[in-house]
Amino acid sequence: MTDKVNCWEFMKCGREKTKDCPAVTKNSGKICWMVAGTMCGGKPQGTFVEKAGNCKKCEYYKYMNE
Repeated sequence: MTDKVNCWEFMKCGREKTKDCPAVTKNSGKICWMVAGTMCGGKPQGTFVEKAGNCKKCEYYKYMNE
């Protein structure tokens, strides 16, 4: 997993610059689906349980879990 990029690099969302995503501020860019309140799709998401269905459809999630 260490050779893979963080979610913000893969998704090119720019959140590493704005620092308004908990995945960035918690340095959890390789497990973003486990972090509550991530800024996916331009708006804050919920807990893992609430967003798990969307995360499993995400290209980054698929990339990390291939």
